[in-house]
Amino acid sequence: MYESGENYLETILVLKERLGNVRSIDVVRELNFSKPSVSRAVGLLKEDGYITVDEDGFLELTEKGRDKAESVYERHRILTSFLMKVANVSEETAEEDACRMEHIISQETYMGIKEFLKK
Repeated sequence: MYESGENYLETILVLKERLGNVRSIDVVRELNFSKPSVSRAVGLLKEDGYITVDEDGFLELTEKGRDKAESVYERHRILTSFLMKVANVSEETAEEDACRMEHIISQETYMGIKEFLKK
């Protein structure tokens, strides 16, 4: 899966926790993307079995989608914490950098950081 797809799934997960129900327009507002871009992404995620869209337009993560979204979101949280605690950067910078890093970091490095933070 591409970085953009992971970002959409993570955003849907976070919005679902915050709002209860999520529509495409909520994703548009959260990510500040155009409606056509989000519509296309939603179509692709639906086609690939990561989300469903009900008759009222609400987005739901499938089990596959939830697993992927939770994995990405966990990496985001761990990396943000690591950058704030170890690199001593601001929360804003840590969030921005973690958002980029979460998609490219190796599993080995991620697990090392996760174990480091447990100590």
